[in-house]
Amino acid sequence: MANGSAPLPGVLRWNVGDLTVTALNDGWFQGSLDLVTGLDKAEAGRLQVAGFRPEQPVITLNAFLITGAGRKPVLIDTGYGHFGPETMGRVPAALALAGVAPEAVETVLVSHLHPDHVGGLVTGEGRAAYPNAEIVLHAAEARHWLPDEALARAPEGAKPYFEGARKALAPYAGRVREHEGGEVVPGITALHMPGHTPGHCGFRIVSGSASLLSFTDAVHLPAIQFKRPEAGVAFDVDGDQARETRKRVLDEAASERCLIAGNHLEFPALGYVAREAQGYSFVPVLWVAGQGTGQGI
Repeated sequence: MANGSAPLPGVLRWNVGDLTVTALNDGWFQGSLDLVTGLDKAEAGRLQVAGFRPEQPVITLNAFLITGAGRKPVLIDTGYGHFGPETMGRVPAALALAGVAPEAVETVLVSHLHPDHVGGLVTGEGRAAYPNAEIVLHAAEARHWLPDEALARAPEGAKPYFEGARKALAPYAGRVREHEGGEVVPGITALHMPGHTPGHCGFRIVSGSASLLSFTDAVHLPAIQFKRPEAGVAFDVDGDQARETRKRVLDEAASERCLIAGNHLEFPALGYVAREAQGYSFVPVLWVAGQGTGQGI
């Protein structure tokens, strides 16, 4: 890119009680309507255009950093790293702008082992990008992707996903902790949201009376899946289960009127879910420029 036209790192801080949640944009990749399942392609394209987006969807990606007084930084997912297109892999630059060195990250909470979420765990040379971090993931996710027999029985077209998951975790041997849901670090609870992958998790971040629900990959295509939650994506391991999980999560978020975050919501990816006559809508949180750190309602 010409000098001055390169994208600036996407970083936005938000207060959740005494904690700070920082959205870190990793970039975007070009998708297509062929990724949409469970919905007529023409209807999916119409929803994209009605939502003021390109008919052929652009999928954005975020990670989230949690910091607070007296605690070391926690990272939720790491972006695509060196494995994605050149439009991605921006989490390290965003993290640097947020003032956090990779060596300072104590814990990486892995929502699931797809490459756009764990590719950033390793450097281009195959070393640990977060050399002092413990990696935390759901046991069902580990069982699905990591055993030798899982790789052996995987369809040929899916093998790169299995191989990528193993490569991402290889530098962290002895520093991987599996869980079955529940509190994974103080103030952060893992919520099993299966379907997209068997061990796919969201996270509830709580501080005092304030909370934020990160539903990670429950939604990939905001213009389509909020309006029509039955629409899935080709990346779903179990499309029917992912559909039921998405409907449940959106219904709970709308009923609770809770602040949400999503890895594939457009940056800064913070807001609320509103119930409509058919489906739902996403309402971005109010952010006041010049206020410094945002304050949740």
